Amino acid sequence: MPDYDAFLLVSFGGPESPDDVMPFLENVTRGRGVPRERLAEVARHYDAFGGVSPINEQCRDLLAAIGKDFAAAGLDLPLYWGNRNWHPFLAGTVAQMASDGVRHAIAFVTSAYGSYSSCRQYLDDIEAARAQVRGAPRIDKIRHFFNHPGFIGPVTRAARAAITTLPPVVQRDAWLVFTAHSVPAAMAAASGPAGGLYPAQLAEASRLVAAQLGEQEGHERPWRLAYQSRSGPPAVPWLGPDICDQLADLAAGGAPAAVVVPVGFVSDHVEVLYDLDIEAARAAERLGLPMARAATPGTDPRFVSMVTELVIERRGQPAQVPALGSLPPGPDSCPNDCCRMPAARIPGAGR
Repeated sequence: MPDYDAFLLVSFGGPESPDDVMPFLENVTRGRGVPRERLAEVARHYDAFGGVSPINEQCRDLLAAIGKDFAAAGLDLPLYWGNRNWHPFLAGTVAQMASDGVRHAIAFVTSAYGSYSSCRQYLDDIEAARAQVRGAPRIDKIRHFFNHPGFIGPVTRAARAAITTLPPVVQRDAWLVFTAHSVPAAMAAASGPAGGLYPAQLAEASRLVAAQLGEQEGHERPWRLAYQSRSGPPAVPWLGPDICDQLADLAAGGAPAAVVVPVGFVSDHVEVLYDLDIEAARAAERLGLPMARAATPGTDPRFVSMVTELVIERRGQPAQVPALGSLPPGPDSCPNDCCRMPAARIPGAGR
């Protein structure tokens, strides 16, 4: 039974002022040969929000909520937070943990799925940070939670709430369109021990939400899985269809409305706000297709309690762990060669 003495929240990070935007994007894409004009294009997305990404504040809110839930559950663990691409950087946080005497921490990463960018890269980030710190604590990452009831439940509730914002005449027959961050097809093919894990987990999470919603409403809804936020060169195949193309297909097929559910994300950061609330919403308006966007879990109490449950689960190693659907729960540890990508194929995307 692991004797954890700290909890670490690990996230992507984001700029908190206009002056931060380009340095942040340079951190995200360092070593990937992304043209300066592409960075400038992504930087303009942040202009719509005053040059500030909400992701850091969302992490602060989540960490505060986790602390309260830990206290209610009798978990006495100091809380830390480190980012991949912006302050507080993970290496600095690990250094603080070592200074505080932490020896063995449990880490929750703000991604529910398995792939290079959503899992393996975070594992590499943790090890790179540890390598910079003398006496760094051991850090174990919590398993993928894409099919945990504490994730599926909040996503389902958010989808149901979004449906009620549509015009009453189209609510019953509105389609569900689940979205996630697109990745290169090669990365998707390399995800998981046998390949194809990322799209398989996304499809399963989408199916679980649609099924749970159908049980609550008393009727099934048609649904599709689409992708967003592609940033690679056109010549490189990425997962699709793109969300805007999917909305066009629905409109052409006579769908009365669409509810976009960002099942691939846990908080409303810039990619959700810009790519869905601005770009996808504009596309839907041009198409004459009523559209609503479901919220991400954020600090939903059930999502927060899931984090507590996952920590307790990892400490106690129960015989059976919570997992809905047909896919198994994510492993407690991944093989070193799992989800590896050749350096030349790692995308240069800004979040």
